[in-house]
Amino acid sequence: MSFNIEFIGFLAAILTTVAFIPQVYKVWQTKSVSGMSLTMYLIFFTGVSLWLVYGLIINSLPMILGNSITLLLTSIILYFLLNSKGSN
Repeated sequence: MSFNIEFIGFLAAILTTVAFIPQVYKVWQTKSVSGMSLTMYLIFFTGVSLWLVYGLIINSLPMILGNSITLLLTSIILYFLLNSKGSN
């Protein structure tokens, strides 16, 4: 039973993390964050950080891996958002 739960966790982590790749790729290629909300990404970053802490506390590998990678991807978008706000 435990294996099935971990499998579901890994599948959820993979899908929610992979969902950010097209957005990061588009922002990276175009260097444009037009229409993207800095506030939304700051709140999201904070939430994912807390999920990572929670995953570390309960020692859940899917949560740790998924949220670590999502934080990295979100950081890239935040980098471009913050740089675009500073140049306006």
